Amino acid sequence: MKKRLLIGVIALMIFSMGTNAQTNSPKKGILLITFGTSYPEARKAFDNIEEEVKKNWPDIDVFWAYTSRFIRKKLAKQGIQIDSPSEALAKMGEAGYTHIAAQSLHIIPGAEFHDVAHTVKGFSRVQKGLEKTTMGRPLVSKHEDLERMARFFTEQFPIATDDEAVVLMGHGTHHEANIYYPGFQYYLSDLSDRHYVATVEGYPSLDNVIKQLKKEHIQKVTLTPFMSVAGDHAQNDMAGDEKDSWKSQLEAEGFEVNIVMKGLAEYDEVVDIWMDHLNEVFDEL
Repeated sequence: MKKRLLIGVIALMIFSMGTNAQTNSPKKGILLITFGTSYPEARKAFDNIEEEVKKNWPDIDVFWAYTSRFIRKKLAKQGIQIDSPSEALAKMGEAGYTHIAAQSLHIIPGAEFHDVAHTVKGFSRVQKGLEKTTMGRPLVSKHEDLERMARFFTEQFPIATDDEAVVLMGHGTHHEANIYYPGFQYYLSDLSDRHYVATVEGYPSLDNVIKQLKKEHIQKVTLTPFMSVAGDHAQNDMAGDEKDSWKSQLEAEGFEVNIVMKGLAEYDEVVDIWMDHLNEVFDEL
């Protein structure tokens, strides 16, 4: 009798352990983090990224977070609620997600990327139930990324004549990571002497590039963003009608200007790079 009772107790314990294991199975989620945009026409770039993420991870829930408080407030006035990275992580934790792979949609590993990466990686220590968080690299942070992007731009925007050039508008930063922009120029120059990158707030500037354009006797310039979306900087600083926009400055110098208003996240070839980075950190979960 005692033997049968002991066997029954052991069987009950095994069953209970199996049930707990099923109950405690990991619940994984993906969080896409970007600076954000308030331009409806620019958000199609984010739609393209989300579609690609869901194609690669069809059974995983996808969430978004904007780092820009200004843009979040602006969208809130329009009735659109977007969380900050910490808000999104907290809500995901409260919803039962135990493992979260976050992917940065930044271009370079600048100050904002490092701040967000610190938040993401440390959140598992403060959010109850959240066991592990990982953070994917921005678009260009390794040699292979820079090679792929240089090859993409030179193939996407081929030069037909010697008097044409392509100028990419990057954001630029006062952070030491700004070195990625002149570094990327080196990769571009290795494939083409008619593709240039300039920045709004860093080095090289548009003035630096204009000197090169004149030196090479360029007459026609194609302007396009080196940013995830064609948002405020692209719409106004690059292509606006104000005299200080890049388009106006180039035209004042005698160049014929063509605008390609398309963010990087609208190109599948570029999104593939972000997907590769997300795949790296998702596998860590």
